[in-house]
Amino acid sequence: MKYTPFFLLFYAVMVAQNNYPEAYFSPPLDIPMQLSGNFGELRPNHFHAGFDFKTNQKEGLNVYAAAEGYISRIKISTVGYGKAIYITHPNGYTTVYGHLKYAFGAIQNKIIETQYKEQSYEVELYLKPDELTVKKGEIIAISGNTGGSEGPHLHFEFRDTKTEKIINPLFFGFDKQLTDTKKPVVSNLVVFPVGENTIVNQSQRPVNLNLSLQPDGTFLSEKVMANGKIGFGINAVDYDNVSYNVNGVYKAQIIANGKTVFGYKFDEMVFDEARFVNYFIDYNRYKKTHVRIQKLFMKNNYAWSNINVNIDNGVFTVAPNFTQINRIEVSDFNENKTVITIPIEYADQKVIVPSDIKKTPYLVKYKNDSNFEKENVSVYFPANTFYEDFYLNFDVKQNLLYLHDDTVPVHSNFTISFVDTKSPSELKKKMFIASVYEKKFNYIATKLEGNTFSCRTRTLGQFTLIKDVIAPKISMSKSIENKLITGQKSVSLIISDELSGIKTYNGYLNGKWILFEYESKLKRITHTFVDELLNEGANNLKVVVTDNVGNSSIFETQFNSSIKK
Repeated sequence: MKYTPFFLLFYAVMVAQNNYPEAYFSPPLDIPMQLSGNFGELRPNHFHAGFDFKTNQKEGLNVYAAAEGYISRIKISTVGYGKAIYITHPNGYTTVYGHLKYAFGAIQNKIIETQYKEQSYEVELYLKPDELTVKKGEIIAISGNTGGSEGPHLHFEFRDTKTEKIINPLFFGFDKQLTDTKKPVVSNLVVFPVGENTIVNQSQRPVNLNLSLQPDGTFLSEKVMANGKIGFGINAVDYDNVSYNVNGVYKAQIIANGKTVFGYKFDEMVFDEARFVNYFIDYNRYKKTHVRIQKLFMKNNYAWSNINVNIDNGVFTVAPNFTQINRIEVSDFNENKTVITIPIEYADQKVIVPSDIKKTPYLVKYKNDSNFEKENVSVYFPANTFYEDFYLNFDVKQNLLYLHDDTVPVHSNFTISFVDTKSPSELKKKMFIASVYEKKFNYIATKLEGNTFSCRTRTLGQFTLIKDVIAPKISMSKSIENKLITGQKSVSLIISDELSGIKTYNGYLNGKWILFEYESKLKRITHTFVDELLNEGANNLKVVVTDNVGNSSIFETQFNSSIKK
């Protein structure tokens, strides 16, 4: 399959029209389509970028090319999408297949060839249009559970090839295979005091509003009595008729006087905007209760493309003589709709529930650079690290930095520095800055310049400077020492590290580098034997594992094989 000038012209026309083809792509699996995650679903630190297809709770299903095209990218990683394949199609779109067990045929051969060439399990390939072409319905891989997957499934997504925007798969005809007659479910409606002196229903904290079902199927909220600036938020989810699990909502809007004052819709997404999910939700509540309230207002502007707002960013100023009835509409792709009516009135009230904001000497202005220092520790926040101003809890005790807690969302990296003038130079090579949570230390990539250790992170909490002089552990649950292993197809080892974590792992068979696949969730590396690399008779296997500060362990064993070459 070759790509001609006609391909380029066709691509340009399709992108310009922005008219999604509904019958061009076929499902990537040959089982009935069921979702375990949908487009735009709220996830930790991001919006979900595609569909997660169920694979009958197991690995090993055939994964098919959704349309003809060429393999344009392959990424093998221990995190994220794990083993992922990208197919670029001649109509201007790219499909992505993630969490694969392994690729198929020539694609798998290309991966292994690259891994041996680079002597690394984790590789990334960008291919030309004539290197690996595929036909619609051709098997490209076997489904799996690799990377950041929490269970067997196939991640599948559409991207605009030119802009790399991610597009809702429902636009490509997949809505026809997901019967959906169910309305979204709104389990919580919350009113937020946006102004510092706002009082709403006698509270200066967010208030949950009761909902009552009306004869026409809509909901009526309890009356909002307020004085000052307020905004609203919802806890909304969606269901379809065949997947039997919770999915994200496609569209929601709040309407006042017949006009939308705030709304969002998941037609497409931009990768660089994924972290805005942390400001879109009530992050403080989420970290404390795991409930995601989606805010239908902006206290401060943020550049998320999926929202449209009025001049007041969805915030209502309730002053004397203010009386208004608002409406929230929550819809799925098939226009099944849940409607909530909210009556609002001005009220001059006493505060029964005061604000829970605790003022400290350290006020962070989100639009400004900030620097805080104590003893041997300093913290630098560049402008726009955060979304709002807030009072920071900051202290240093016994070399432990107390930097607020993870209830304030962080948008971009900030810098933490520790100065150590006491430790000898050799020991400093084994030291790093760690986040501390429930007495567990988590490695952060650390830079050493002179006596100063520094790191960049996007999470608040506790931090310390720690040393790691303990080498990784390597073990084999089923020993092959001096055994004849004819018929055994693979060998696995368990590798782990107590503090800084695994950085590299390399295996050698009879002195030659061999490929070990790393399943980080299981702390397991596995090598599948290749006859050409085995000796007839005695073989020596060596594995070297190194952690992030350079401590290494070596495991060696000998075994026998009988190979017919």
